[in-house]
Amino acid sequence: MSSTATSTAATPVHTLWEELVTSALLGTDRRPLRAGPRGAGAADGPAALLDAAALHTVRRRAALLPASGAPAPEPAPADPRPPLPAAARRRLAQLLADRSAPAAAGRRGTAPDLTELIPQWLASAGARGFRAPADLLPALLDAARARTDLRPAVLEFAGPRGLWLAGLNPEWRFALRTSPGHARRPAVEDPEAVRRLWEEGLFAERVALLAAVRAEDPAAARELLATTWSTERAEDRLMFLDSLRTGLRGDDESFLEVALADRSRNVRATAAELLSALPESALARRMADRATSCVNPDRTGAAVSVAVEAPHECDAAMQRDGVVPVPPSGRGERSWWLSQLVEAGPLAVWGERFGGRSAQEIVALPVADGWGPELHAAWCRAAVRQRDPDWARALLGAPSTPPANGPGTASLAERSKLLAILPPAERALWVADFVAANGLSEAFQLLGVCTVPWAGPLGRSVVDALDIARDAGSYPWSFSGVMGLAERCLDPAEAGRLEVLTTTPDEPEGASPGAGGYWSEAFQRLVSTLRLRAAMDAELTPDAPDGTDVGGPGAV
Repeated sequence: MSSTATSTAATPVHTLWEELVTSALLGTDRRPLRAGPRGAGAADGPAALLDAAALHTVRRRAALLPASGAPAPEPAPADPRPPLPAAARRRLAQLLADRSAPAAAGRRGTAPDLTELIPQWLASAGARGFRAPADLLPALLDAARARTDLRPAVLEFAGPRGLWLAGLNPEWRFALRTSPGHARRPAVEDPEAVRRLWEEGLFAERVALLAAVRAEDPAAARELLATTWSTERAEDRLMFLDSLRTGLRGDDESFLEVALADRSRNVRATAAELLSALPESALARRMADRATSCVNPDRTGAAVSVAVEAPHECDAAMQRDGVVPVPPSGRGERSWWLSQLVEAGPLAVWGERFGGRSAQEIVALPVADGWGPELHAAWCRAAVRQRDPDWARALLGAPSTPPANGPGTASLAERSKLLAILPPAERALWVADFVAANGLSEAFQLLGVCTVPWAGPLGRSVVDALDIARDAGSYPWSFSGVMGLAERCLDPAEAGRLEVLTTTPDEPEGASPGAGGYWSEAFQRLVSTLRLRAAMDAELTPDAPDGTDVGGPGAV
């Protein structure tokens, strides 16, 4: 055997590509190839480099990278889930192929953006319990490698075979980190196996194990964590403690009080946050006492108002309970301390403090000395932390009121968090009324928290607002974010009603040149996307026809 061939055999396969890239960057004169595709030496120069790159590209696309003397892999585990209907399998192949195609420059045209429909397709297929086609697993893993938002759905859909395959290609090792120990995670009902993995497993496996146990038996998860708490590293304690958010309840308090005295500031802060989410906890009562000493009803005037006297110091007891003494840059100390006290205090105390008034009545009271925005913002964060729908409604106010004039916060991000507390139907109706009253310019974040597909009133409100924007003569790309949401979130049944908007209208005087044509194109894309989504959903039904793909006009 030649020395060149011996060198190739001794080189780990996963490093060959890196060597080829290095030779290409430096030039074969400065960095000769150690071996070409057929054992050719450096004399072959650039031609050998290109041949080797072409050959290795094929190898990289295969599930199993070639290696010398490696034992055969274990067979792939069985996946008992039913296979995809044939039409759905073809659709998935089309979506994945479009993902790898180069993006077209310039205008989008009227064709749906298939890459944006992959998450919905995966969610629908996962909800129906289908298994991924074996021949599409490499493309699915490549898609998940490129888009982190796809990883949970892809790995759930790929199942045990996907994890098995990921173990054979270093480029897919993210799957082993994202689903650590899934293949060997013991049943929660087997305490001995759970304890063994908890004590001997890798960190990622232990995090996944604790989350799984917490989801099924919160008390058992807390007790499992307590067995090793004192010996864990600070950064590990923080991750483990965060898992207690799932199923947080009153009997977690004693453990969280221990964590409140932790050496790590981040662990203490997380413990304080979790305790403040338990209104009956001792910490919540301590925070309530502090907050109500600062915020009180003022009855000296003709009408009741809110008087605020912010704390003058942040003592050691406050710091132990999670109050951060140093404010962010540009923030006053006293307002910073006040906001933390109000945010951590149980909202129920304010009804008692203000004579039995409701949340809506309390929020409507005038606040003295300009403390209103600070106080209302803290109440907003408290409502989000405690998941209190009554306070969320009060702080959101009427949807017809502009955000700047609302009773709570003008921040759309905070308002979105408040909306997320409300039941889905109420949330959709509130956003629909907001869009009808205020248009789409400030609605994007609010629309993002609404359940998909959008409820009828919300969908109609968004479409009407888009129609109004078109009639105003503006360009559609001013609303590209909302239009993209509509493509993914509108009920596909709305496609027929939208057909009338696909025609090119007469341009009003003063309109942007060509805006009507652009709007027509955008609405055509919206309609075709909705029809494609309907076709995708129909193809995933078990009795979908195998001979032809389901879908009418507009299906791609």
